[in-house]
Amino acid sequence: MALSDPRSIFGVHSVSAYDRTTREFKGILKVLGSSSLTINSEMSPLTGGSSKFPWHIEDGAMTAELALTFRQYDSWIYELFLGKAATDISAEASGNVSTLENTVGTSVFDATTGIASIAAESGQESELKFAHYVVKAVSATTIDIYASSDADFGRGTLEDFENDLLKITPSPLTVSGTGGVTSVANFGLEITGGSGAVALVTDDVAIFRVRPVHTGGAMEVVIGGQSDSLPEFGAVVMAKKRGNGELFEAELYRVKAAGLPINFNENEWSEASVTAQAFNDSARGGIGRFRFVKP
Repeated sequence: MALSDPRSIFGVHSVSAYDRTTREFKGILKVLGSSSLTINSEMSPLTGGSSKFPWHIEDGAMTAELALTFRQYDSWIYELFLGKAATDISAEASGNVSTLENTVGTSVFDATTGIASIAAESGQESELKFAHYVVKAVSATTIDIYASSDADFGRGTLEDFENDLLKITPSPLTVSGTGGVTSVANFGLEITGGSGAVALVTDDVAIFRVRPVHTGGAMEVVIGGQSDSLPEFGAVVMAKKRGNGELFEAELYRVKAAGLPINFNENEWSEASVTAQAFNDSARGGIGRFRFVKP
């Protein structure tokens, strides 16, 4: 009788994460650079006397680490690795302009004597450009507007900065009182003045954010909150299916990870490398299960 073919593992296909309580899946990593499960054990030698070698050796503590390198940033990842669930945002046919927030003084965002609101201008929603915006009072009735980045300035009408301070308004815009409306040309924005006479304080500042028209798939997440916590989860690592039909799967019952490095390199896809620890699940009698099949 000849020897059987050796069982071998080739490549990686996916890593799926699941809720340890309900066993429902959180999501799947498919854009993987690598995934490795490293199981190490310490050795505890008994030494003494003149012997150059141990008298006995027993196995010590063991560790299991799941190292992941991936190139996708789906919403569920932030919950498992940073401790905060992301908010998925449905399609917005008119985009989204956040509420103004005063950051210097209180005169810019004021429903009576300042700007009552900034919103998407009807019919100009396609001009909305993704960025953070700063509104600065330059007189009692006029403002300048600045943007955080020109990455999206090609959306709609092509725009550019006016100076090195990132100003986008060629000249100060007038804020009209008694609910008057002022357009921000080529940015899809409409400024509505307060209900009374406008009385801005020079150099007061407010900020807002813009999300352009989209068909879904947007998300937001605020990380680093004091109440954020990193959940334990289960993981299923699937090797690439071999040409002869062989499949190998490693399931880890109880896993915890912390941290999510996000790289921004010149003309490269962002890649995150995360190391998770696998540890004992008393209810299931171990740290995990390996499965192999050869049709």
